[in-house]
Amino acid sequence: MLLSLIAISAVLAAWALGAKRLEQWRLTAPMVLVLAGIAVGFTTGDGLVDSLNTEVAQHTAEIILAILLFVDATDIRGGLFGRDPRAAMRMLFIALPLSLAAALALGLWLLPDLPWAVLLVLACVVVPTDFAPAASILRDERVPERVRDVLNVEAGYNDGIISPLFIFALAVAGDRSHASTPMEALASALPQALKAILVGLAVGAALALLTNLAERHGAMTDRSKRLILVAAPMLAFGLSLAVDGNGFVAAFVCGIAFHYLRRSSALQAELALIDDIGYLLTIVMWFVVGATAVLALTLGVSWSLVAYCLLALTLVRLVPVLLALLGSSFTWPERALVGWLGPRGTTSIVFGLLAFNVLLGDAERDVLMTVVIVVLGSVALHGVTAPAAAHAFGRLRPKRGAAP
Repeated sequence: MLLSLIAISAVLAAWALGAKRLEQWRLTAPMVLVLAGIAVGFTTGDGLVDSLNTEVAQHTAEIILAILLFVDATDIRGGLFGRDPRAAMRMLFIALPLSLAAALALGLWLLPDLPWAVLLVLACVVVPTDFAPAASILRDERVPERVRDVLNVEAGYNDGIISPLFIFALAVAGDRSHASTPMEALASALPQALKAILVGLAVGAALALLTNLAERHGAMTDRSKRLILVAAPMLAFGLSLAVDGNGFVAAFVCGIAFHYLRRSSALQAELALIDDIGYLLTIVMWFVVGATAVLALTLGVSWSLVAYCLLALTLVRLVPVLLALLGSSFTWPERALVGWLGPRGTTSIVFGLLAFNVLLGDAERDVLMTVVIVVLGSVALHGVTAPAAAHAFGRLRPKRGAAP
């Protein structure tokens, strides 16, 4: 633990000192922390498993996910569903379910020895997108603005939409004393989700409206406006758990409600503190993945699991996106770009760690392997091809005359 703390702090400080130059070289903080984690992983050995598979690690992962869900929900620009709501809804309510179904079907084919509930957990791990390993693509002006906008909305909402399904699948796949049948798990999950939605709406709306009121009366400072955004997800998460609700859904809905009702042109500046906290927690998770990668490789990886992860990173996303955008105003190159630019990251890591703490035996090992292969595979695949795709599209657009 001490070695990990020293390594994370030292690498983070080194990256911060040269962040601008490193980002020009496409070396983001998550990538650097992965390399540091791999180096430390060679010295930790089996002790890492004991550290990850604890109640403290599970609760830590839960809090991190709650904060990230809130940050994602509040960081959408241009309205509740961005500047192109129809395209965003196609991605969230057509492409996303199709991708989950495709990942589940792929698991039934390539990993037939695993129960369907575990395969559904794996689908929830491999499908959500996260632009931490390829954040520059959302600022790359060679990529059409509407493509970047729909990718931003999708990355902000997909983890929150998937989390109730993930909790349901984990309840069925995990401790059977809590959910002996899928229907029993569903009967438990639905009331939890409904309670969470009500708590999230109440907390998000109340804090947003109270912040608006306090601001009009000059009762707040710039710092207090940032601090209330740190308190919001934790309050929603805690209150939801207190009434036996889904804390993740509550934090996510709280973010949506706060974002919608907070009438401030400076909201992005107010989000700076919680955004930095979320970013710090994110890169710590990337360090954990790097350290876990060493352990995963020593356990051995089956060809079928590798094939599953590679297909999950490519066709499982690309084909549903192309289907979802049929009949839209997006050109075919733009559709292909949206389908290809789907890096995986923090959500996959946190979902994987939560599943690792609940599942047993081969399922526990397969989840760990899947997280490592998908996340590191995405760093290699999208980290290299995303800038190349943007460059190619930048050259293609003038020739085709496609409007951004």
